[in-house]
Amino acid sequence: MQCAARAAPVTAHAAASARQRRPGRLVVRSVAAEPATQRLTKDDLVKYIAAGCRPREQWRIGTEHEKLGYNVADGKRLTYEQIAALLTRIQERFGWKPIIEEGKIIGLTQDGQSVTLEPGGQFELSGAILDTLHKTCAEVNSHLYQVRSISEELGIAFLGVGFDPKWRYEEVSMMPKARYAIMRDYMPTRGDLGRDMMFRSCTIQVNLDFESEADMVEKMRIGMALQPVATALFANSPFKEGKATGFKSWRSHVWTDTDPDRCGTLPFVFEEGFGFERYVDYVLDVPMYFVYRNGTYHNVAGQSFRDFMDGKLPGLPGEKPTLVDWETHMTTVFPEVRLKKFLEMRGADGGPWRLICALPALWVGLLYDEQAQSEALALIADWSHEEREYLRDNVPRDALATPFRGGTVQDLAKQVLAISRGGLERRGLEEAKFLNELEAIAESGITEADRLLALYNGEWNHSVDPIYSPAFTY
Repeated sequence: MQCAARAAPVTAHAAASARQRRPGRLVVRSVAAEPATQRLTKDDLVKYIAAGCRPREQWRIGTEHEKLGYNVADGKRLTYEQIAALLTRIQERFGWKPIIEEGKIIGLTQDGQSVTLEPGGQFELSGAILDTLHKTCAEVNSHLYQVRSISEELGIAFLGVGFDPKWRYEEVSMMPKARYAIMRDYMPTRGDLGRDMMFRSCTIQVNLDFESEADMVEKMRIGMALQPVATALFANSPFKEGKATGFKSWRSHVWTDTDPDRCGTLPFVFEEGFGFERYVDYVLDVPMYFVYRNGTYHNVAGQSFRDFMDGKLPGLPGEKPTLVDWETHMTTVFPEVRLKKFLEMRGADGGPWRLICALPALWVGLLYDEQAQSEALALIADWSHEEREYLRDNVPRDALATPFRGGTVQDLAKQVLAISRGGLERRGLEEAKFLNELEAIAESGITEADRLLALYNGEWNHSVDPIYSPAFTY
């Protein structure tokens, strides 16, 4: 399948409210899809993804990061009312536009950015599409300044971690988004940790462009194989419910028991013939969550998008999908690297300010320079399926200390960072400095999780309460 010309919006009405390139775990348009006038074909769905191809000079960077809000007085997670107050003050003071669902503020938009809420109130910035890491980091700084200045007035603060260190699922308030209730109820039917993912985890993510189908395939393979390296470098979630879990990235482990239909490393990515069509087949076979029509989320959890295309969806008999529905369904799959009209790198824990800019730097260095991309592809070329799965399964527990090919993932991380630094230096934009923090972690072998565990086993006397202090908050 060749790349198509950039597709026009599905409809003018839908395009006005679309988050076309905002990442988020679950991106949904705020308007209902218009009734389908003709049956979608699989070729339509393939062309939809192919329309994302961009010439190299148009490649951009989109960064997302989530953080965990809590009350300064007692460390408890925030209620919706507290988050609504924060959103409202940011809107009024800094000129953002509110996102409203059923009369309640659930997010903000401004200049291509959006602030949205994950199910448990995790506070997320989905950044604008920018051309340099300098602009990405400036965007992060501006957002954190706004959040911090108002949080102090409200007696709240935010942790940069990958997983809630203390509070149980039952102690977390659910945000007032109808689709989250559907997901919450469906998750336990497919895995034991899906609700943990929804309500207690946080990530940093970067979205990157591809030039052609062949370029997408290379980037997808590099991203999928090396995602455990990012997981190791950003490991920052060793605690759950006040105890050490035995994992340095509990957040990453959670994804292994969330939903086998929509998560994982997608072995077919490495098979001959992989491309846009094969990915479409995969997404078509992922069960649906819901369909949005006339302001209502219809629960069709577990039902088939293929049946939807034939007008035979049990939950909405006779209804057929539009490309808006397809775009929505694509956001409900959660592999380690997700393909839409761009690629999403999803392997990193949430972290402190100094690491937010490092995640896009890592992947831009690897994938936005031809030589670096070739070197990264050569690095993983002879890895077997078993080795890739070994890394995915073991890195969440041991991070950089994970044994691999006669060495450790620490050794592998040093190689990957050297390739990335070369790619950034050849971009000629003085962006390589954003790798400094990761290089220090790789050199020492000490991740954020290792640092937290040393405190927990030492001066914190096996308590996680000291993490709720200014030293660990934004």
